[in-house]
Amino acid sequence: MRVLVAGATGVIGRQLVPLLAAVGHEVVALSRTPGAVVPGAALTVIADALDRDATVRAVRQAGPDAVVHLLTAIPKVIDPRRVDRQFALTNRLRTEGTRNLVEAAPGARFIAQGLAFAYRPGDGLADEDAPLWSDAPRPYGPVVAALTELERQTAGAGGLVLRFGHLTGPGSVYADDGSTAEAVRRRRLPVVGDGGSVLSFTHACDAASAIVAALDKNVTGALNVVDDTPVTMRDWLPAYARGLGAPAPRRVPAPLARLAVGPFGVAYMTRLRGADNSRARLRLDWRPRHAAMLDGEG
Repeated sequence: MRVLVAGATGVIGRQLVPLLAAVGHEVVALSRTPGAVVPGAALTVIADALDRDATVRAVRQAGPDAVVHLLTAIPKVIDPRRVDRQFALTNRLRTEGTRNLVEAAPGARFIAQGLAFAYRPGDGLADEDAPLWSDAPRPYGPVVAALTELERQTAGAGGLVLRFGHLTGPGSVYADDGSTAEAVRRRRLPVVGDGGSVLSFTHACDAASAIVAALDKNVTGALNVVDDTPVTMRDWLPAYARGLGAPAPRRVPAPLARLAVGPFGVAYMTRLRGADNSRARLRLDWRPRHAAMLDGEG
């Protein structure tokens, strides 16, 4: 199968491209950088996914049987008070970029990256029928709106959204050289309030293996692709710090934290809902190989 990967040099893409090639797929990478060479890809085509005409030309030139949409532009350090501005380009890639890729490859299998930690807070782990957090604190609202639009367009194309959890692995913010690891070492990431957020992680290698599995399955809609070991923030953060050899995180009351990081920052630390991966395991015949990331190695 000829598979076009948009976002081939990202955290997931770097694991996905060689895996696709290893199992016999022909990989075409989409890059906006002229002259780019993506290791493991048989071909690299050049276009900015936000340029409709250029994207249509490049993708049709490649003639893929499947398109994998992993495009994001997420900053290394996120300010929870300015998420709406920091994610503005990613939001466009999830809306305009999705539209352009779908238009460019009519009839191709379409698989897109979603989020498994954008569910409305509630009890227990969220399955795919749980609502997304449409009434999230204001800075996060545009992010959820863009995810909702991405899923709508993907469904219209008969495609599949894989909702990944907090991404770990090489190049992620949780890797030893990542921004989260650095914040923990400097004791800049405290346990806020009751630390009640439930975290579902996804290692980039598990994300890649789920995409490969999905290419061969006639599955549509959305699936949670997360590990088997959801963990609360209050348990995870101290364990992660120990794994890094870092000092124990501080504990900060929610009202005090709100002054520094705003309402979404507090909600992120206290109200996130974990995700249930049962459907992905069943429908993709897929299993995560990595447990909750507690060892400080990303």
